[in-house]
Amino acid sequence: MDNRTLIEQGKAILGIEFGSTRIKAVVIDEKGNTLASGGHGWENRLENGIWTYTLDDIWSGLRDCYADMLKDVKEKYDTTVTSFASIGFSAMMHGYLAFDKAGELLVPFRTWRNTITEQASEELTKAFDYNIPQRWSISHLYQAILNGEEHVPDIDYFTTLAGYVHWKLTGQKVIGIDSVSGLPREESISAEIVNEGIEESVGALASEMKTFLERIPPQTAVNITKEGIYLTGGSVHLPCIHQFLADSTGFSFNLPDAYEKAAIGGLEKIIQNKELRKWAAPINERKF
Repeated sequence: MDNRTLIEQGKAILGIEFGSTRIKAVVIDEKGNTLASGGHGWENRLENGIWTYTLDDIWSGLRDCYADMLKDVKEKYDTTVTSFASIGFSAMMHGYLAFDKAGELLVPFRTWRNTITEQASEELTKAFDYNIPQRWSISHLYQAILNGEEHVPDIDYFTTLAGYVHWKLTGQKVIGIDSVSGLPREESISAEIVNEGIEESVGALASEMKTFLERIPPQTAVNITKEGIYLTGGSVHLPCIHQFLADSTGFSFNLPDAYEKAAIGGLEKIIQNKELRKWAAPINERKF
């Protein structure tokens, strides 16, 4: 299939990049070969001590860049683009665009070029024990909080230029999972990854439990074997944890109906019962 037919059948792929000084559009085939391109020059400006682009700069620049790409397609293949197999956008992954519930921009776009978040950057770096640069979006947000800026209580959503463009063109408020933008984001983690991460710790816990249970006097072990052991608390959210512990220790494990409140409910009954109250005392003070 020649390039013209590929474009006319909507099988070409479009990528657009919002760089610091230029917006670029590139059309490629399925093998990554460049078919056509376009561009638009732009530059952020210093306004009231903030390096910024206006929202109009973003959209007018995108339109001009796209038109330039269409012109290149026309000149090279004497045809017109009607659709693409897929479109991808890349943009400056740092900075600060804050919006209210109505989707209105609260303050001018603060680009990666600004170095006005020194205090926030230092405090966040110390808190997380991880380098948080001034240009990161989270530094801009925290600095606005530290400054007591009026717009902060009205923030419903904040993002980067990349996130903003994706939002407006797709309706989805997303950030690529590999974007190092300093934005909090939600990711899906498979059960396999979770199991791999906790396997060693849960295995060590099971080993300790087995050692402890094997040391229990026979007269007590009989009751445990008969009734089983009841798990409570957040650990029961681990899928099949009771079966894993049972297989590892040889004892039966059960999940109570109200497992998250079972420990508190049990302690309440112990405190209210004089015969059982000794169980609420520190271990070194218990009388058996």
